[in-house]
Amino acid sequence: MKIITVKNLVKKFGDFIANDNLNFEVEKGEVFGFLGANGAGKTTAIRILTGLSKPTSGEIKVAGFDIYKQTEQIKRNIGYMSQKFSLYEDLTVFENIRFYASVYGLSKNEIKQKSENLLVKLEMTTYRNSLIKSLPLGWRQKLAFSIAIFHNPKIVFLDEPTGGVDPITRRMFWELIYDAANQGITVFVTTHYMDEAEYCNRVSIMDKGKIAALDTPENLKSLFNVKNMDEVFVKIAR
Repeated sequence: MKIITVKNLVKKFGDFIANDNLNFEVEKGEVFGFLGANGAGKTTAIRILTGLSKPTSGEIKVAGFDIYKQTEQIKRNIGYMSQKFSLYEDLTVFENIRFYASVYGLSKNEIKQKSENLLVKLEMTTYRNSLIKSLPLGWRQKLAFSIAIFHNPKIVFLDEPTGGVDPITRRMFWELIYDAANQGITVFVTTHYMDEAEYCNRVSIMDKGKIAALDTPENLKSLFNVKNMDEVFVKIAR
């Protein structure tokens, strides 16, 4: 089942072409890596897919909804976690959960039950009344991701979610990603860590506004005759 369909996506800013005729599809429950150097056009494309920006032209559907006419439906069916930490640092763990859950439209009973389950899952029950700013970065990132999928969206967009965290925490974070994918949530992730590209089902690599490569990590390594995704990225970027 196709959860994202992009046909001939073009986004221009004056004479500058940020997205140059992008074509790709993403399956339900897939972990899809969206890679590229700074300025390659990733962020522009994500803003379009999340309904925050309009394309110049092209046909785009997200969660079955048209990007031109049904942006509000799209926003209700996606989760989003930005590169910059997105929780309120002067609120407690539980207050953040309750706030975002209410924004997503969950009832008080749902919020109470799901909050307790989440705190147990993250092993944070003793920190429910701790301020977010007092927690280690890794814990905050895991909580932010869990809150981004608290309403069980069809897709979650993750913009460099593991930036600045240690390798062990990054691995734990990816376990949460796999868990979400196993529940049927599509994960659309950008990252600068090429070892993380190896964890994706498929990877798209952008260069100068175009998709330069799109396939499974294994197929891309075979295509470019290299040992890892870092070498694939270097060959394309050059």
